[in-house]
Amino acid sequence: MDIFRVFHLHCARRLPALPATHPCSRLHGHTFRIEVTVSGELDPVLGWVTDFADIEAAWRPVHDTLDHRTLNEIAGLENPTSEGLAIWLWQRLQPDLPGLSQISVMETHDAGCVYRGPGR
Repeated sequence: MDIFRVFHLHCARRLPALPATHPCSRLHGHTFRIEVTVSGELDPVLGWVTDFADIEAAWRPVHDTLDHRTLNEIAGLENPTSEGLAIWLWQRLQPDLPGLSQISVMETHDAGCVYRGPGR
């Protein structure tokens, strides 16, 4: 069974590896839609995979670190592509979320990426 929570981040970024002619090489903003998925068996007593509040609790420090910030100024996000952001999020959420199975990062309403952990 998979469950998920959707969160939003309002961030600025620029992608420094791109040529200066590319619009994303300049500072710009996104409202990222982040979907955090946890997978597992249903607890036979509680009837759920995990408490949604546990996902929220794991998310809170990540949100506080990133929201309304310039991503390039965060250690590990010097080149903050959506793919890089997904990996960064995984590394911080996984220790507190047993069963973390997927992170989806939408940078616009129709463009994003899905990360399922190292080697996948």
